[in-house]
Amino acid sequence: MGQCYSEISDKLKQFIEDQKIFFVGTATADSRVNISPKGMDSLRVLDKNRIAWLNVTGSGNETSAHIQENPRMTIMFAAFEGDPMILRIYGNARVVHRKDQEWDELFSLFNPIPGARQIFDLEIDLVQTSCGMAVPFYDYIGERNQLRNWALKKGEEGLKEYWEQKNQFSLDGKPTNIIDKNT
Repeated sequence: MGQCYSEISDKLKQFIEDQKIFFVGTATADSRVNISPKGMDSLRVLDKNRIAWLNVTGSGNETSAHIQENPRMTIMFAAFEGDPMILRIYGNARVVHRKDQEWDELFSLFNPIPGARQIFDLEIDLVQTSCGMAVPFYDYIGERNQLRNWALKKGEEGLKEYWEQKNQFSLDGKPTNIIDKNT
């Protein structure tokens, strides 16, 4: 059954690295709760209490708006193969934009993904496992290429235009600062 830890053990780190999908949850005090599925080899465990994930351009930018107002973040992993387990990582995150001093150092940890727009740097204060016995088995077939191909076709200038049109504000009108901090 469920256990709580203050850090990511080597066993849990391996579990994280084996997963093909994870889910990110954020909210401000007065916003909608946002839960986003993520993939594309975009997450790195930096140490026992720190995770970074490379965020790529999407239809919205809720996580960025939320974290800039309220840094709480939860990342959830679920075993869809092998032994059952759900792993939740709780902590406070910050947004790292391209113009920020840490961008180059953190970005170098990832294989470049077209459309990369931000990195989220999460300081972990709680690690929780639970049984996951009700999570069904799913077979991983492969990555989808549509987002990668879309971003390549848009190019850097097209992505900046898209950010300006679609990624500047959350659903609740909260600013993401993507234009000021990335262009």
